[in-house]
Amino acid sequence: MTTYPSSSPFQQLPIIDLSAADRGPQARALLHAQLHSAAHDVGFFQLVGHGVSAAETSALLDAMHRFFALPEADRLALDNIGSPHFRGYTRTGDERTGGSRDWRDQLDIGAERPARRPGADEPAYWWLQGPNQWPAALPELRTAALAWIDRLGSVAARLLRELLTAIGAPADFYEPAFGEWAHPHLKLVRYPGSAGDGAGQGVGAHKDYGFLTLLLQDTVGGLQVQRADGLFHDVPPLPGAFVVNLGELLEVATDGYLLATNHRVVSPPGATERFSVPFFYNPRLDARIEPLVFPHASAAPGITDDPTNPLFAEYGFNELKGKLRAHPLVAARHHAELLTPA
Repeated sequence: MTTYPSSSPFQQLPIIDLSAADRGPQARALLHAQLHSAAHDVGFFQLVGHGVSAAETSALLDAMHRFFALPEADRLALDNIGSPHFRGYTRTGDERTGGSRDWRDQLDIGAERPARRPGADEPAYWWLQGPNQWPAALPELRTAALAWIDRLGSVAARLLRELLTAIGAPADFYEPAFGEWAHPHLKLVRYPGSAGDGAGQGVGAHKDYGFLTLLLQDTVGGLQVQRADGLFHDVPPLPGAFVVNLGELLEVATDGYLLATNHRVVSPPGATERFSVPFFYNPRLDARIEPLVFPHASAAPGITDDPTNPLFAEYGFNELKGKLRAHPLVAARHHAELLTPA
């Protein structure tokens, strides 16, 4: 049986109030100091004051719970094995992190765009652009999910501008990497409880590979973040807050000054269900992420060296690499030519 130790005493994540940016120079300066520290020292924080209303949140959560209450046949009709774009429903145990199965099922959603089959001279990451799969019996899910992508995209864009300002960089430095062809990603996730074999991996330890992740979690708990002591610490739910973490692109762009931090989810006990909604704020697939110009660059320690996880200048190659690893059934069915022989 896999064990997942946490350290003691408990360490809460920093709490960042984004609305302080609108309360005058003194409040904004304090926000920037807190944001700078959280991003440089921890790589994770709880975000409040983001402006997303309880009604907006309820609309998404209600639709999500109705989706997971659908008959299994309705969910399997959206099986992502049928999508070369890695969109749709993933059955419990079909996704992998660190080579081991994740004990959860989920619906993967992105920007609603036509399928793009890359030509012979085009990068393979264009396979990641394509239509979503929606349940015919639940049309309100499409409305709620796409509205959530737009809403959290706006929050993340504002947060990124404040973060860059906080470390002395131009606030709009990465705006050209996003625009109307940005590549956001939304997951609707259910953890069904403990696996029958006793394995505790809801999601294995990993870093996200985009810019920012905004996570809405329910009251069950299970998210753990690796802190400076090397141990994984619980992140208790904070009502109305998003758990925010920095992705690998920001670590690379700042040569390690900003942290992309390992995190994981421990399966809830017994048959307890846990629901979560991570939103990934990602740039265009063909965006080349230039090094950030900022006054603390000389203090950057360098990026984490992981030979098993090479990072590429074009964002799309990073996401494609992650998808091929995480969804081996989709990869084998649609993209065998992209897989590295064992």
